[in-house]
Amino acid sequence: MLKVTRMHHIGVPVSDLDRSVRWYEDVLGVAANGVTISADNAALGAVVEVENPAMRAVFSLAGDNVLLELIQYDRPVPKPFEGRNCDVGVMHLCFEVDDMDTAVRHLRERGVHLNADPVILASGDGIHAGELAGTKILYLRDPDGIQLELFELPR
Repeated sequence: MLKVTRMHHIGVPVSDLDRSVRWYEDVLGVAANGVTISADNAALGAVVEVENPAMRAVFSLAGDNVLLELIQYDRPVPKPFEGRNCDVGVMHLCFEVDDMDTAVRHLRERGVHLNADPVILASGDGIHAGELAGTKILYLRDPDGIQLELFELPR
């Protein structure tokens, strides 16, 4: 029987690797850890089911235990991101923060697209928050329009 021992990393294709590495570091404080890879071969193409790929990737440590892999495919030319949160297969990355109000000010100062003001999860008005009652959430987009979430647990 297969048993997963832990989550190793989350891979996110981006259109401009250098820009995204800078953005994730400058805006979210997720700094690259010096691990960079590149690949251009048929075996990789078979694994990722992309014909004749060429890619570069940088790993960053998000928090204490999750690696974020930002990947730029130079070949084939990727399509821009168009997914909505409700579309099957579209995922989002959620980053926990200590102070949502400070985070919002920081993001607005940098001109980051926020989908809406933060929401506090509370039961009522169509929300059944359960154990997450009092949690603050905020959705935003990275430079490629990829959905991200900030999450502040109740104190």
